[in-house]
Amino acid sequence: MPSWKTIVFTLSLMKNWIEAARLRTLPLSLSGIILGGMLAKWLGVFDGVIFGLSCLTTVLFQVLSNFANDYGDGVKGTDNEHRIGPARAVQSGAISQNRMLKAIIVMIILSAASATVLLWYAFVPEYWVQFSVFIGLGIACIAAAMLYTMGSKPYGYMGLGDIFVFIFFGWVSTAGSEFLYTKNFTWDTLLPASAMGLFSVAVLNLNNMRDIDSDRISGKKTLALRMGFQNAKFYQMLMMNLPFILCLIFLLLHQEKFGISFESLSSLKPFLFFVLFIPATILRRKILYTQNPAQLDPYMKPVALLALLFAVLFGMGLSL
Repeated sequence: MPSWKTIVFTLSLMKNWIEAARLRTLPLSLSGIILGGMLAKWLGVFDGVIFGLSCLTTVLFQVLSNFANDYGDGVKGTDNEHRIGPARAVQSGAISQNRMLKAIIVMIILSAASATVLLWYAFVPEYWVQFSVFIGLGIACIAAAMLYTMGSKPYGYMGLGDIFVFIFFGWVSTAGSEFLYTKNFTWDTLLPASAMGLFSVAVLNLNNMRDIDSDRISGKKTLALRMGFQNAKFYQMLMMNLPFILCLIFLLLHQEKFGISFESLSSLKPFLFFVLFIPATILRRKILYTQNPAQLDPYMKPVALLALLFAVLFGMGLSL
């Protein structure tokens, strides 16, 4: 029977790892996967096993990314007393650098195994070429998760994080997951995929605006830092407006298929996601009129939630 001290120590250790995994980032990472699955359902090719394995793989990739970011920023000293927001595990000493590095290796193995099982189920034995291409894409996902802050020249420190987040959280997540079901790619899928990528960039930009002062001290030259605080806020407005426009274009391209008629309310169900335009506008105004970077932290969760709801409502509108 373990002593109470052992139990308390174990619970404290678990708490540290759960905090390092940053579970609040998971809904945003799953948004593209959810939308990809709903697009597949709209096309009549949804597969529950592919959806479940896609979600599992995405969660593992995201936790790997969070561990790698915690380690990379901790080692480089970017996470310091000037940083706003929750303390990181390596920075605070809650988890040692060595243990975090071992955890990163474990997450690489788990995410690679999950991705391989997913791709094997989706493509083998009929689509070996696609299987090979997506294996390469999985390796790229692992590399992107690690190299954001790790290594001698992390791309997150060069202002390239926005581009990579847009590609992997938008195009790869949404269009890539849809391809697992359909085995076919159409260019118009990039419209809703880009919408999810833009929402993800909006969350990243908020994070970088919040940390703009500490990043300046540590030499982390994010795009927000390069643009300046005021320009970064206008950039934020763009990232939160464009998703509505892109998905509107997607619906108009398929107007005949949906039977959209502005004379019939029942035919306007695909536009269900526009109910989010009002809360999105309120959020945008609050962000735009914020002058102190530290005051942006409370808006990160609502913007991430907005992205998730956008994916769900847009997908529901397609399926209804």
